[in-house]
Amino acid sequence: MNDNTAMALSAGKSPLGGLPQRLVQDGLVDESMMMDAITAAKEKRTSVVTQLVSSGSAQAREIAIAAAHEFGVPLLDLDSVVLDLDTVRLVSDKLLQKHRVLPVLKRGKRMFLAVSDPTNLHSIDEIKFATGLGIEAIVVEDDKLQQAVTKALEQVDTSMPNMMDDDFDLENLDVSGGEEEESGGVTRDDVEDAPIVRFVNKILLDAIKKGASDVHFEPYEKTFRIRTRLDGVLKEVAMPPAQLAMKIAARLKVMSRLDIAERRVPQDGRIKMRLSKNRAIDFRVSSCPTLYGEKIVLRILDPSSAMLGIDALGYESFQKELYLQNLAKPQGMILVTGPTGSGKTVSLYTGLNILNKEDCNISTAEDPAEIQIAGINQVNVNVKVGLTFASALRAFLRQDPDVIMVGEIRDLETAEIAIKAAQTGHLVMSTLHTNDAPQTLTRMVDMGVKPYAIATSVSLIIAQRLARRLCGNCKTRIEVPAEALTKEGFSQEDVKHGLTIYGPKGCSQCMDGYKGRVGIYQVMPVNDAIGRIIMEGGNAIDIADQAEKDGVWDLRRSGLEKVKAGLTSLEEINSVTVE
Repeated sequence: MNDNTAMALSAGKSPLGGLPQRLVQDGLVDESMMMDAITAAKEKRTSVVTQLVSSGSAQAREIAIAAAHEFGVPLLDLDSVVLDLDTVRLVSDKLLQKHRVLPVLKRGKRMFLAVSDPTNLHSIDEIKFATGLGIEAIVVEDDKLQQAVTKALEQVDTSMPNMMDDDFDLENLDVSGGEEEESGGVTRDDVEDAPIVRFVNKILLDAIKKGASDVHFEPYEKTFRIRTRLDGVLKEVAMPPAQLAMKIAARLKVMSRLDIAERRVPQDGRIKMRLSKNRAIDFRVSSCPTLYGEKIVLRILDPSSAMLGIDALGYESFQKELYLQNLAKPQGMILVTGPTGSGKTVSLYTGLNILNKEDCNISTAEDPAEIQIAGINQVNVNVKVGLTFASALRAFLRQDPDVIMVGEIRDLETAEIAIKAAQTGHLVMSTLHTNDAPQTLTRMVDMGVKPYAIATSVSLIIAQRLARRLCGNCKTRIEVPAEALTKEGFSQEDVKHGLTIYGPKGCSQCMDGYKGRVGIYQVMPVNDAIGRIIMEGGNAIDIADQAEKDGVWDLRRSGLEKVKAGLTSLEEINSVTVE
């Protein structure tokens, strides 16, 4: 607070005016708090409204309502607005970022501009001068405005006309590819069309930079949508013209060495994009014919994800110790289970990385090999030529292996060979698709594996899920009644001693209040008691009861521990685990 402000306050006069004065008069913000916000906004070179919302001093919606009443400006809910990229392009990216405003509509010589602070006449005048249009301000909520501006900039950035990138030569990026015969109306010129090449490369680079796991190219009757999966959630990033769908699909298929002439059956391929001398990213490509063209999905395979180390995966200390103890055993089977996209491959490769030493012969059979690591002998399964998981396993056993990794146990033949390998002096690692650790054992029995073989070979089962991690910059403490906490599964002791529960808020550094993901694990050793239950024909419930007696945490409890630690929200745990 400066000297002039202090003098004004001591004289009983308010130094405020405009929107800040209205907010204080309405009782939304205390006057001293407002003065602090004004000072902080000047230091951070941001607006007072943004400072109030980001600091939690006032709600964005309440500020927007007060501003609309004070200045007679229309109030708009941005959630109900469909972005018009042609209107957004009328204002340069630089001005949009500088003033945090958003053009929503143009009629004749007038532009309707979404603002959170209608008193910021400087930004309105600058955009009026830059566009040569009359400007009509519309008040919107500040937090929604920031998200909408970010989304608009991303969509404009990935649209064809204005695509530029300072860090990469988008046209000549080092991408492995091949050439197929020209056919079906798609020519070599279409595939190698410079704008198409730049556009596809830009989409892939942006997905890598954001840390996305998948990219979806989806053709429909009148539209073409591109979405990326970030932290497990799909978000739309671009909507190119529908007539470009075939050209973009052809470009992706050439990059991944697929047959561009064949559009009737699904195809699988791979792309390697070299970003620098020391870093390359692989994409697993899947094409599938739909009603209006081929949908193509790219899974981003970043080898660095397997180099994070076991401490970065989110295991509790005792769970990590169990995993390491079983990795150190000369024989036995370690199974990792969970749905698609739950991080099973990363968990397996983290273990393989620990074992990857000069004195250890490691062989893997995968469909396909997702992460390539030097020192590990990796085989891609190819059913067309007879190279199945079972045949690859037989070959491994003739090559003096120490550790064998099977991408997935899908049938009885593969399961039996893997179990025999685990019983004859080899450490075997693999995955299954089951909901939790106890169900994994009964699933193998259902496949036809003899119960005594399971009991004597399987040594450890890890069930896992991935939950979105709360943003450390904006996570907010929330109040939850004690009865509700007990109902969610927290112990009476936890509730009695007081729990600090956090929820998502959302800021410029995250997406919807979350940033990154954290693993939730059930690590169940198969001891004598559980082995006895299997051989006696017990079911998954019997095994789960015994595991609980042995102190094994189920997925729900592991998730609640992450909530107690402030790493994720109760809402997120409820979405990935069963109460």
